Amino acid sequence: MHNNLILASSSIYRRELLTRLQIPFSCISPDVDETPLENELPQETALRLAQDKAIKIGATHTDALVIGCDQVATLDNIQLGKPLNHDNATKQLRMMRGREVIFHSALCLYNAKTQHMQAAVVPYVVQFRNLTDAQIENYLLKEQPYHCAGSAKSEGLGIAIIERMTGEDPNALIGLPLIALINMLNHEQVSVI
Repeated sequence: MHNNLILASSSIYRRELLTRLQIPFSCISPDVDETPLENELPQETALRLAQDKAIKIGATHTDALVIGCDQVATLDNIQLGKPLNHDNATKQLRMMRGREVIFHSALCLYNAKTQHMQAAVVPYVVQFRNLTDAQIENYLLKEQPYHCAGSAKSEGLGIAIIERMTGEDPNALIGLPLIALINMLNHEQVSVI
């Protein structure tokens, strides 16, 4: 077992997901600029940011295995960021109602000691219900998902606004693809079970 596993994230949702693996880890917020680069595809943005986060924490924790994550939601190849407030979340959900949104969840496992990096993007497709304005307002007032890409939390009340979900790992939608992470940890001789 590796003694120093760090989740480069301040997300309580990612922390909760990693806790499911029952392995010791710590969390450090990487504080990186999440602005997409010009002409960067959504999955490229997510992957670059996951790698940047892991490398940034690895630079000061040189014996650690660092997990970096990022997620970018897209509708018609347009990036949907975190809404950050009620008005932006309302606009996002109105635009997404009755439509499919792809959540690109990027994962990076960086061995700061050897500088070996493993990375992947795990897509997850969500079909949203054709919601009324009143349903959108009710949902946002109850859950306030303003720091979630796509303005919805599938692990909470957001499941009520989703019609269908498709993907390889439901954890990817929450922001940390655990199946891919377990494979990466195995390559670093870290066994979960």
